Amino acid sequence: MQITKAEVTPVELSLRQPIRAAYHPEIERVTAVFVRIETRQGESAWGCAIAHPDLTGEEPEDVIEACQSCADMAADLHPTNLEYSLAELAPLTEDTPSALCAFDLAFHDLLGLAAGMPLHRLLGGYRHRVQTSVTIGIAPLDETVEMALARAAQGFRMLKIKGGLDAEEDVRRVQAVHRALSDLVLRLDADGGYTVRQAVDVARALEGSLEMLEQPTPVDDLEALRQVTRQSPVPILAAQSVTGPASALEVASRKAADGISVKVAACGGLNCARQVDAIARAGKLATMIGCLPEPALLIAAGLSLALSAPNVRYCDLDGHLDLIGDPTVPGFTLEEGWLTATDVPGLGCTVEL
Repeated sequence: MQITKAEVTPVELSLRQPIRAAYHPEIERVTAVFVRIETRQGESAWGCAIAHPDLTGEEPEDVIEACQSCADMAADLHPTNLEYSLAELAPLTEDTPSALCAFDLAFHDLLGLAAGMPLHRLLGGYRHRVQTSVTIGIAPLDETVEMALARAAQGFRMLKIKGGLDAEEDVRRVQAVHRALSDLVLRLDADGGYTVRQAVDVARALEGSLEMLEQPTPVDDLEALRQVTRQSPVPILAAQSVTGPASALEVASRKAADGISVKVAACGGLNCARQVDAIARAGKLATMIGCLPEPALLIAAGLSLALSAPNVRYCDLDGHLDLIGDPTVPGFTLEEGWLTATDVPGLGCTVEL
């Protein structure tokens, strides 16, 4: 199999509702960079990256330039020699892991096409569907409950409530949602906004109504995270504190959390995300597959990992729901909060650009 062409197409995508989090300003749009690889055998595979300075720490123009440099080299690579090909591209994407993610996905997609297998089966085939949470952004209490009721009416049975700006208000918001929807699973993502004392107080106040608390303390303070984990009555997950295998190993070795959240779009692709999952599994930590605001093509990649890996206990793959104009035509289905894969080879998606 020989690559004959690699095309890079950036697309600006707006969000139906701005994203408000504790650690960055409101985000109203993101840049998606799509990569299409053609082979001499007539196969066409897709990859994608997300670029945003407040989400990935990268400027879109830098990611686009790195993707173009990778595209220029692609014809010299054998895509099914995946480890070698990604290693060849790594020097070009040292400062832009999102660009490496785009080609990582395209190579994995092509690998599935060559094998005639859906990627989740090629990677392990542990399950065929998984339940996902859907995110409720930071908002006043009444609006939080309204959004939660709307998502429940759409069939979601797991809600991830964003917080981190006001610990006491977060407790009131979660409690209000729990009163309104007592049968739903609730998660709280503080985005690094709490002190140790605040995080422990929040966890104790919400014991019995909260499934887990994600990234309660600042991302660069693993000792604070470890202290919360030791005292919390609910599971604690590290999210932004984990940027790749090295940081995942540090979290696992220090027992700084009960689980690790990994985002395919943020860590450089499936190859890297699978390493993080393996470290979590070896360290007896749960894995959560998360996402950014991202096209359904990236969601399909995260879903392929979630379906293939037995250590994945949590899934938060809703980043495509509020994007306007996503050119991805997904092969997976989302019904009643369950993501289900199809048997279409590769990532199972097409892109209409």
